[in-house]
This record gives sequence, structure tokens and C-alpha cells, in this order.
Amino acid sequence: MASEQRLSISVSGVFIVFAAIATAIVGWQLRGLLLLVMISVVLACSISPIVEWAEQYRVPRWLGALLTYIAIISTLVGVVLLIGPTVLEQIQLLVRQLPLLLRKAATQAEAWALAFNDTRPDFTTQVFDQLDVQAIAAWAVRSTRQVALRSFSVTTDILGTLLSLVLAIFISGYMLADSKTLTTNFVRLLPAPWDHRVSQQLPEIGSRIGGYIRGRLLVSATLAIVTGIGLSLLGLQDFAIGLGAIAGVTNLIPFLGPILGAIPALVVAIPQGGWLFLWIILFYVVIQNIETYILDPLLVGSSVGVHPLYQLLAVLGGTQVLGIVGALIVPPWVAGGAVLLEALYLQPKLEQQKTQ
Repeated sequence: MASEQRLSISVSGVFIVFAAIATAIVGWQLRGLLLLVMISVVLACSISPIVEWAEQYRVPRWLGALLTYIAIISTLVGVVLLIGPTVLEQIQLLVRQLPLLLRKAATQAEAWALAFNDTRPDFTTQVFDQLDVQAIAAWAVRSTRQVALRSFSVTTDILGTLLSLVLAIFISGYMLADSKTLTTNFVRLLPAPWDHRVSQQLPEIGSRIGGYIRGRLLVSATLAIVTGIGLSLLGLQDFAIGLGAIAGVTNLIPFLGPILGAIPALVVAIPQGGWLFLWIILFYVVIQNIETYILDPLLVGSSVGVHPLYQLLAVLGGTQVLGIVGALIVPPWVAGGAVLLEALYLQPKLEQQKTQ
């Protein structure tokens, strides 16, 4: 009898392994579709509170979702038409002047080093002579392009990317319009008692996913505006709006975002003199502290519910695989997964330990 039981367990274990492998293979083949679904869920969770608020005034969910998307898209189009050409022009100017700026920055840094190390000027000069500014500039541009291309890895061209975005908006709108039916049918596929347990956690999962993405986007938009205005006041008018846009994009990455966004501004500021360079450093230090101690607690708050180290790993992993898109959508999914992990495993484990 014992041998039959061991045989049964062994066969079921092998079946589970093969099923997992088959699922992984199918998932890899459908990775583009899965990514669209992930983006759609994030979009749906992000605007769900607005749709639910409109539903309180007897606005149908489909109409609330439609009006919300129209308002968001209209706002984005207006912003792009208003500042898009200026941002593009300034970033192109920055890219064209990057080799010259790096050369001037290296020369200025060499002068500072010689001022503090006048006893061994030959050694200092040799160090800076070894810097291949053209190679550094080419590497920076190439790395930026690779991240941008990875961000559109769902498709192979701009038209395909726009089509994917339209599909994601359409799918998320359908999810919002018929969310109760969709969640009910999904939960019914799970075996008891997991169906009831997962059903109880779905509102919290949606709240964390939507709260994270809304807060992150608000923080980035706020910092982009503040950075653009601040750099313009400090004397970098020719690049202020473009550098503000760069800061807004890089600030989608927690912890490291302000540092990455400060690098282009520092490269521009070094050739213009030491005092401006110091003011730019001080400005970005203030910006990072404002984000860390004011904006993040106020706009993002405790919506993530994940340790900051895991947030950072999720952002870096998402960026490595999917570019900027991954930096946006992977962390909220990690936050949603943390809800299930806590409710379905950690809390029952803790309760079991208390009863022992």
C-alpha cells in the first residue's frame, strides 16, 4: 500500500513538472500578449478609482472608463504639442554637443586636479589624456538607444508600438467595464479554498498596483517641472526643459533616478565654471531629499508594501528586460504579488506558529 502511494505521488509530481515546463514554454511564446495583459491590468487599476467614483453618480462603468481615457489622452496630447518640440530640440542639441561638453568637462576637471595636485602635474595630465572622450560619448548614446529600443520590445517599429498601446488601452477599458464578471470567472478556476482566499485579496491587489503607478507618475511629473524651472533659473536655459524631461523619466526609477538625471546636467554645468557646478549639485541634492522625504511618502505612500531593496531590484530587472516600460509595470506587479504572499502564506504560517 505504501509503495502504491509513493508511486502515485511520484506520477503526480512528474505531471506537475511537465505541466510547469509546458506552461513556461507557452508563456514564452506568448510573451508579447502577456506583456500587453500586464500593461492593461496596470492601466485598469490606475484609473479604477475614477471610474468607481463616477459610478457613484450612476455613470455606467464603460462610459466612465471612456471619458477618463479621453481626458487623459487629451491632456497628454496637449502636453506633447506644447513642449514636445522644445524637449526634442534640446535633447538633440545635447546629444550633438555631448563630445564637446565631455571634452570641456575633462579639461575643467584637469584644471581642478592640477590646482589641488600641483606637485605632480605630469601624472594628472597623463590620467586625463588617457580618457577617450569620443568613446565615452559614443558609449553613452549607444546605451541610451539600447534602453529605448528595449522599451519597445513588444513590437519592431513605431507603428507596432502605437498599435500595442491602443490594444492595451482597449483591453484595460474592457477590464474596467466588466471587471466583476472577469474577476468572478477567474476566481472560479481556482480550487477551494484558494478561490475564496484570492477573491478576498483582489481589491487590495488592485489598490496597490494602481496606487503605485499613480504615485510614481505624479512624483516624476512634479520633479520634471521643478527640475526644468530650477535649471532655467540657475542659468541652463538652453537645456532646462530637455534636462527636466530626462529627470522626469529617470525618476521613474526609485533611489537611483535622481542621480541618473543629474549626470547630464552636471556634464553641461562643469565647463561653465565651478560655482554653477556646485549650485547644480546642491540643487539635485535638494531635489532627491524632496522626493525621498516629501513626495514619495505623500504621493506613493505605503501603496507598495514591499521593502525598498525589493522595489529597486524589481525596477532594475524590469528595466533590463523591458526598458522604461518594465521599470513602470514590474514594480506594481511585485506589489500585487506581495499581497498574495502575505495573505496566503506569511499570515497563515504566523497563525500556525502561534497555535503550536
